[in-house]
Amino acid sequence: MKQQFDLQNFLPFRLNRLASEMSAGLSSVYREKFGIEITEWRVIATLAHEGETTAQAIVASTRTHKSTISRAVTKLIGMGWVERSGPSQDGREKSFKLTSLGSQRMGEILPLVRAYEREVLKALGADGDGCLKTISLLEKVIFK
Repeated sequence: MKQQFDLQNFLPFRLNRLASEMSAGLSSVYREKFGIEITEWRVIATLAHEGETTAQAIVASTRTHKSTISRAVTKLIGMGWVERSGPSQDGREKSFKLTSLGSQRMGEILPLVRAYEREVLKALGADGDGCLKTISLLEKVIFK
């Protein structure tokens, strides 16, 4: 007997789909012009926010599998956007940081992704602030 389950209204499913679609839409802002994909964006955004950090910290911040982050970091090193910066504080893991070229590229990308965010919020109209407050509440509940 088939169980009744309304997947389309199941909150975790909806949030996952929304995040995936939002990431895909956002990637259209930087993919062609800068030659990076969603994971590379997440790495440089994390490094721009954190400064010098480890791959494990990027994995934790982005909730992305370590092998995916490793490939992205390797690609960004090859592009000259990221560099190894020595061992972490405990000496067991290498740290990474943006190069001057990576910082420059991030400076070019940031206004584009912020404009995308503004457009999404503008489309929500007066509900935009409420939406952001709801997301903050969800984060408090889930990341307690």
